[in-house]
Amino acid sequence: MASGGENEQVSNKQVILKNYVTGSPKESDMYVSTNGTIKLKVPEGSSGILVKNLYLSCDPYMLHLNNMKNYGADNTNSKPPVTPLVGYGVAKVLDSEHPNFKKGDLVWGITGWEEYSLITDFQILFKIQHTNVPLSYYTGILGMPGITAYTGFYEICSPKKGDHVFISAASGAVGQLVGQLAKLLGCYVVGSAGSKEKVDLLKNKLKFDEAFNYKEEPDLDAALKRYFPEGIGIYFDNVGGKMLDAVLLNMRPHGRIAVCGMISQYNLNKPEGVHNLMHLILKQVQIKGFVVSDYYHLFPKFLDLVLPHIAEGKIVYVEDIVEGLELGPAAFVGLFSGHNVGKQVVLVSKE
Repeated sequence: MASGGENEQVSNKQVILKNYVTGSPKESDMYVSTNGTIKLKVPEGSSGILVKNLYLSCDPYMLHLNNMKNYGADNTNSKPPVTPLVGYGVAKVLDSEHPNFKKGDLVWGITGWEEYSLITDFQILFKIQHTNVPLSYYTGILGMPGITAYTGFYEICSPKKGDHVFISAASGAVGQLVGQLAKLLGCYVVGSAGSKEKVDLLKNKLKFDEAFNYKEEPDLDAALKRYFPEGIGIYFDNVGGKMLDAVLLNMRPHGRIAVCGMISQYNLNKPEGVHNLMHLILKQVQIKGFVVSDYYHLFPKFLDLVLPHIAEGKIVYVEDIVEGLELGPAAFVGLFSGHNVGKQVVLVSKE
């Protein structure tokens, strides 16, 4: 580290995409660079902010956000740009030339997978007002996954007391909150997950009525009929594929499906088809996909609902935190094999 007052230059470790991803992401598709440096001051003439990244969020959608698969292109000889990955994170402002942010502010939103970032796009950047909860929560329950859960459940699915709710990938960043919101509303809630540990977590800590390991169910249709003999009223879909197809057979008339993610399809060369779409017509089922960035205007309303529940212990949140930016690639890759238990977070710095 070189010292020089306002022009102090420091090393800036970064996670960079080495090769475009084919199939499932691998750690070797990324590398950690220790060659970068950065001045801890916003460049003259910029209206940006300079932040120190504290927590980074691992999310499957980063494949798309960073164009990690170079969709629609021939990747035989092409190389990705030598820039850090980007994603959601929590950071502390070190210097600001923007009127809405000042030194010392804590923020969450889109930032770089690096120790320090110069942020000049403020479309998805929010000042943290409530610090009586773990800051890491702003990568999860109080950040993008939280508002995703709230939007999909309340805005898309229009739930009411007594609804029968099914959630796939239920122990993940979004699913665990959807289930708890549904329970607080008085719904019957079942979740699927990929291990005994996660099933136990859903039933014991997160208070789902039932949960099952989809990997141990040779017939998903039969499994759903076991837990929903009268059918599913609301399905919060995080996985797509075979699970969605089985759910369509088990939806109640006028049921609602929020399509949040399709992690089972992201790394397939040829996506699986869905064969039971006729049931949307026969049962008059509403199905809607959504992108959370269209709903960030609901963030204050969401906080008003969730913060008191967290304070009272009525909503809990499970995190899987690894320490050190160099562990970021492995943490990200692990999402696609279900390695994480709860919201996957990378701790970059404790301030």
